[in-house]
Amino acid sequence: MKKITLPKASVLTSPNPVTLVCTEKADGSANLATVSWWTYLSYNPWMIAFAMAKPSYSGEMVRKNRQVVLTIPGAALKDVVLTCGSCTGRDTDKAAKTGVELVSLPDTPIRVPARSRVAIVCDLAEFHEVGDHYLYVCNVKAVYASEEETPLFAWDGYAKIAPVPMS
Repeated sequence: MKKITLPKASVLTSPNPVTLVCTEKADGSANLATVSWWTYLSYNPWMIAFAMAKPSYSGEMVRKNRQVVLTIPGAALKDVVLTCGSCTGRDTDKAAKTGVELVSLPDTPIRVPARSRVAIVCDLAEFHEVGDHYLYVCNVKAVYASEEETPLFAWDGYAKIAPVPMS
């Protein structure tokens, strides 16, 4: 083995699940941000965590509103995922820019992309500074799924967004 960087390790351990972090802006519109680091923390009580860079506008909205929905986008949302990962919601309406259809869920005012495989509705429990990111620890309020949707994954870092090939 040879010594490598941590970013290179993230490429070599692909694929990673792609998530759209959905928040609500002050004007009530939806904000969507692409993240590929999240994890289940606990099944009793239900908890998850995700990390976002410190300057992230979506992270700011999570800290302010203390609510978030993590969605696992379906394959039809590939272009949406790429666009939402390449600009900030601070000055861009990503939903309008991508033309993504948004739907409502019963347990939250935050609208999420239709064609998502899973939507995890959360309240922020706490957040921690971890280097150049914040780690958000969340209590899960509800989970919704559309099992006919095929989930997307990040390959080679973010070089490729695609489903896992089934054999």
